Amino acid sequence: MPIYHELKNGKTTYTVVATAKMNGKQVNRKRRNISSLAQAKRIEIDLRLDLRQLKEAPNRHTWNDWSNTCIQRMKLEFKNSTIMGYQGSLTKWINPCLGNLFLDQITGAMIHDLIYAQIQGLGMEGRRGVLKQLKRILTMAVEAGHIPKNPANGISVKVPEANQLVLNRTEIDTLLYQAKKLQHPFYNHWAMALLTGMRNGELHALNWTDVDLENKVISVTKSWSLKDGIGPTKSTKNRYIPVSNELEMFLRNLKSKGLTSDGKVLEQLDHWVSGEQAKILKEFCREIGITPIKFHDLRATFITQMLVRGVSLAKVMKIVGHATIKTTMRYLRLVAQDTQGATESLGITLPREFDTGNVVNLFQP
Repeated sequence: MPIYHELKNGKTTYTVVATAKMNGKQVNRKRRNISSLAQAKRIEIDLRLDLRQLKEAPNRHTWNDWSNTCIQRMKLEFKNSTIMGYQGSLTKWINPCLGNLFLDQITGAMIHDLIYAQIQGLGMEGRRGVLKQLKRILTMAVEAGHIPKNPANGISVKVPEANQLVLNRTEIDTLLYQAKKLQHPFYNHWAMALLTGMRNGELHALNWTDVDLENKVISVTKSWSLKDGIGPTKSTKNRYIPVSNELEMFLRNLKSKGLTSDGKVLEQLDHWVSGEQAKILKEFCREIGITPIKFHDLRATFITQMLVRGVSLAKVMKIVGHATIKTTMRYLRLVAQDTQGATESLGITLPREFDTGNVVNLFQP
């Protein structure tokens, strides 16, 4: 019998199963948690009709079939951690809601309900991530000609902007001075991040062969992560960072010490490899009385220092490897944190209050 019922917590729900043979294989379609027998019978008819249409039009794909195909294609392009993220979202959130539907049956309303109602226990940032993954798979379906347009277009998840912390110039000097004075093991790492704006994973992967001191340029071509090891940069594009005079002296001094034997520029400290670098920096900042930032905030500090000194958005974007100018523009509001009190140097003073009894008001009509 294709309709089954189940009594749970005093409530009866129905499950509908439809089957058909296609190319010697048995194909099943199932719907669960149906509230009435009448509705179950209607759904049974719909499922049998879907199977008939699939048999007559074999290029018609269900979400489950198409998403599996997309995952296999993505494995050739994306990192393992990215694939694992897709598979996790599909299994936990998307497939239970859309799995048995044909691609051309999926509507914007269904997707909106999935993101805002069906997903439970996930914050807005997580929901936005699921929506992004869903949109990508549907876009691939449009490109393959399986559906005319992406039903997820127009749906968005607004996420409150995270509170980005940066150090001002005085705090930068304090951090480097105290770390150098105390011979902190992360001094070289913090200095490199502040002088180059490189991401944590890019610093991990940086070799001396990537550093051209004669032409004063660093080639950023790869990144490292605990899950994927060495791979491409976040944007998958190579970029070049100009070496300042200060950075050149730092790098020459660092190289002369021979702290590494594997060709790496920076020592692969245990706490760095295990991912504790953010916690260590935050605790050290608290100890010396400056803004308690995390390791990635050193990159944000580099960007704001470039902007506050008048470097154009386009140049900053190119140096730090942002995919779009819009990303770089987000750091403009942080520039104010480093300009507090700067107008004191104007030297302009206004007249103090005085007795106006014997003074003629020149501004009266």
